[in-house]
Amino acid sequence: MSQWISGHLIEIFGAVAGIVFVYLEIRQNIWLWPLGIVTSAVYIWVFYDSKFYADMGLQFYYLGISAFGWYWWLKGGTAGDTNLLSISRLSKSLIMRYVMVFIPLQLLIWFVLKHFTDSPIPAWDAFTTSVSIIATWMLARKILEHWILWIVADTVSICLYIYKGLFPTVILFSVYTLMAITGYQAWKRDFNMQIEKTNI
Repeated sequence: MSQWISGHLIEIFGAVAGIVFVYLEIRQNIWLWPLGIVTSAVYIWVFYDSKFYADMGLQFYYLGISAFGWYWWLKGGTAGDTNLLSISRLSKSLIMRYVMVFIPLQLLIWFVLKHFTDSPIPAWDAFTTSVSIIATWMLARKILEHWILWIVADTVSICLYIYKGLFPTVILFSVYTLMAITGYQAWKRDFNMQIEKTNI
């Protein structure tokens, strides 16, 4: 057991840091962004070693979006808003924009993985990567429905990581799924409170 742990320290660290990240996300704590930078750096190595190239590339995206998210959460609220960026809902126009981004993005990632890498499951790898890219962007803008996308992406990812034998990451994404459900409920409650305060 100790030999297995010593051989997977980086993956275990990434899993623990990821759980803390989602906890901070549920709490709307801005320190999730610097932690996200650290976690992404760790998983760049984990996914490279496991040949999940799209997921590895996704971590580079996370590094960039973490910087933007940090800024938007600090400066994205309305003038004089001491609560920083508020939670918003997904509009019909945004849904259409995200769908128009998702389809070509998934096809592009699939094409690259299929023809230029030895990824064992390029279609599913491309799917989870595309969903995660959009979900993280929505998180940076504090859109409530980003939690729904995480539930979908995490559930599919669990199956993929079982296939690759990344069992600490399977545990991580199982916890992610449960926390995403909790996060959706918590953010929806907070959003309703925002509406009530606005209507007073």
